[in-house]
Amino acid sequence: MSETFVLVTGAWHGGWAWRPIAERLRAAGHRVLTPTLPGLGDGDDPTALHLSDTVDAVVDLIESADLSDVTLVGHSWGGYVITGAAHRVASRLRKLVYWSAFVPAAGRSLYDEVPPAYRELFDAQAAASGNNTVALPLPVWQEAFMNDAGEEAQKLVHELLVPHPMQYFTETVEPLDPAALGVPVSYVLSTDDLALPPGEYGWDRFASRLGVTPVSAPGSHEGCFTAAEGLAEALLKV
Repeated sequence: MSETFVLVTGAWHGGWAWRPIAERLRAAGHRVLTPTLPGLGDGDDPTALHLSDTVDAVVDLIESADLSDVTLVGHSWGGYVITGAAHRVASRLRKLVYWSAFVPAAGRSLYDEVPPAYRELFDAQAAASGNNTVALPLPVWQEAFMNDAGEEAQKLVHELLVPHPMQYFTETVEPLDPAALGVPVSYVLSTDDLALPPGEYGWDRFASRLGVTPVSAPGSHEGCFTAAEGLAEALLKV
């Protein structure tokens, strides 16, 4: 049966990052939308934007296109976006899927959920940017985000990333109550994801917040590029 997928990227990415996954989902007969959120398009001015603007964009996309039976997927920081949107479009959703994503807790921003080294990096980058944005340094990208790819591919994708508005990391959304939402919720976790270190700050705590067992997918945090076949299969499986 054909489904409608709305795929929401993580920080620094636009909708283009989903293309390897979108192609595979479409080949399986599904409709796929991959929005680039406000502040994450090439040349966007992020200074007046808030996290709520990204949530509004997803809600507007679903409502303006009169979508129903939607599988809403969020990657990494995109977990904040889909959580905020899910409250407002629950009646239009078929499933809510977090892929190696943050699951918001009450009063806690993404900044509150990452290790101190990331907070220091974000603060320094935002202060130096002139417009309160955070660029992701290439060495961090290579070692922790796209660690399962060769150097040429790592550099190629890194050049496509855009600086991320710092306020998107420090603002919060209302947390999710899966039972009250009335929509099936799943968590997909990439097996070689090192973007968050195992332990206190590891990804597995977020599946626990949802009360679900994570479904494994191959690849790193950037499995959308490096393990697209397996990730697409995992998204279809859940």
